[in-house]
Amino acid sequence: MELRQLRYFVAVAEELHFRRAAERLFISTPTLSQQIRAVEREVGGPLLIRGNQGVELTAAGEVLLKAARGVLEAADTALRDTRAIAQPETAVFRLGVVNGAPSWLPARIEGMLRARQPGARVVLMGGPSADQVRLLDREEVDLAVLRMPVRLPDHLSLTPVAEEELGIVMSRKNDLAGLEAIEAAHLRGRELILFARDSAPELHDSMLAQLRDRGATVALSDSAMSHAQMLSLLPLRPDAVGLGSTRTAEMPGLVWRPLLPRPLVITYVAACRAAARNPVLHSVTDALAGGSRLSP
Repeated sequence: MELRQLRYFVAVAEELHFRRAAERLFISTPTLSQQIRAVEREVGGPLLIRGNQGVELTAAGEVLLKAARGVLEAADTALRDTRAIAQPETAVFRLGVVNGAPSWLPARIEGMLRARQPGARVVLMGGPSADQVRLLDREEVDLAVLRMPVRLPDHLSLTPVAEEELGIVMSRKNDLAGLEAIEAAHLRGRELILFARDSAPELHDSMLAQLRDRGATVALSDSAMSHAQMLSLLPLRPDAVGLGSTRTAEMPGLVWRPLLPRPLVITYVAACRAAARNPVLHSVTDALAGGSRLSP
């Protein structure tokens, strides 16, 4: 049985009408009927019940329809993935990047993709963790860089790739800015500006829990905003603090100080669909899983 014949059968089974199926396939009705009878001879029994108003599927036809759809989908996927490797100039990798990730991290992963498939085009798509998970789930990105902890559907897999220390970010006018390090006791009652919980609920709760575990009893601000917005607001709010990496020390009007006695450490992961068929994508995730954590 040929793939062409399976496509003919699926068209008839979906249209339940030979003429409409023939028009959909751009062939003549007699040719289509002849090919369906050839399939029935090969399987050894009727697949369709023909009537004046159209056709109905037999029990055997129902079984073949389900199987044929799977075979055709697998064939189309195999052809698409093979073309992506054989014609690298047409290959596109969609890399999701969580907001606020260090720029060197997606750049390193992008370099790994390009090294395995020169000529491929890498498209970056930013957004909060919740959006990145939805993009992965809908197959709108191939790989996503996320911060842990994050809740993933069972069909998504993750590989830890890097760690980053978080410290206290504040205005240069903050009364704590003159200290070389910030102890948990210094933060008692301080307003903490953090991102909105619904954008990354697991990470939001984890950060607050880590602060509490260190004895830092902060007051969560009503001003929930993105990381970039927080960095813009802090110079105007000398009594408030935020959480950020050492990169934020380069921002005008801000200072960064380590948190004592233990820093906050967040883990970045590369997440993808466990059943993804792209061999280049698997090559990258295997390399990430087998190697040490990435660093600048």
